[in-house]
Amino acid sequence: MTLLVNLWIKLFFVLTPFFALTMFLTLTEGYDGPRRSRLAVSVSVAVGVICLILFFAGRQVFSAFGITLDAFRIGAGVLLFLSGIGLVHGRAGTSNANAADDGDVAIVPLAIPIIVGPATTGTLLVMGAELSDLAAKTIGAAALILAVMCVAAVLLAASAIQRILGVRGISILSRLTGLILAALAAQMIMTGIQGFISIQQ
Repeated sequence: MTLLVNLWIKLFFVLTPFFALTMFLTLTEGYDGPRRSRLAVSVSVAVGVICLILFFAGRQVFSAFGITLDAFRIGAGVLLFLSGIGLVHGRAGTSNANAADDGDVAIVPLAIPIIVGPATTGTLLVMGAELSDLAAKTIGAAALILAVMCVAAVLLAASAIQRILGVRGISILSRLTGLILAALAAQMIMTGIQGFISIQQ
């Protein structure tokens, strides 16, 4: 249970729900309630499918490219750190608000790259490779599904959250998410470095 809760909280923040909320509100400006809700469901399903594929494909990706887990920890950690810095400073390096048009924006840009960007992709690959046995893998998948469901709840409640918190409140939550991501990234990088050092010794 402890592992499930820890992974769930970590994955929830890795998916940057409050930044996703900000972009969701921007891209759906002018949408009525039902249309915004339908889009939120579509985005959440797309994110869930993409994340599960990345989570279970970690070891295969490393084997195919001959990349060590520690090397990918460091690389993914750097990307996650940059993503966190971007959120803290209120920048959206992987997003493009002008991408919205009359077409479907559920997959691009909302699911990819706003929610599942390079940093999230790297984190999921590393996490999937770290959890090797079936029991841990099952718990990780359950935590991932819970995290995606929480993001879905945030997007479905977007209009209500916007009324309650306002633009400034959502911006503050997004910046706090950036701080947490930076801390997670630092831990990931240090774990990778320690792995390299232990191999050399």
